[in-house]
Amino acid sequence: MATVEKMTIALTAEQAGFVRSAVESGRYASTSEVIREAVREWKERRDPLAAYSREELRELVEAGIESGPGRFPSMGELKAEARRRLQIAQL
Repeated sequence: MATVEKMTIALTAEQAGFVRSAVESGRYASTSEVIREAVREWKERRDPLAAYSREELRELVEAGIESGPGRFPSMGELKAEARRRLQIAQL
């Protein structure tokens, strides 16, 4: 089991009410469980690769390799196309 570190956090009244409601609904066993899930989701949003296992990442890389070469022969050409599309979108 992972080592647990106790922390004291400050929440607004609205945030604290939301956490309490989540526990009272029975969806979570404790306020700590609510906060741990929130931190896990926050971490995944900040680092999208954290949501994948090593095996899943290997499979994604392999699928990319097997899909063959990309449309653009160089990174410069890819960036130029991205800039062109951005210009069109801003019109």
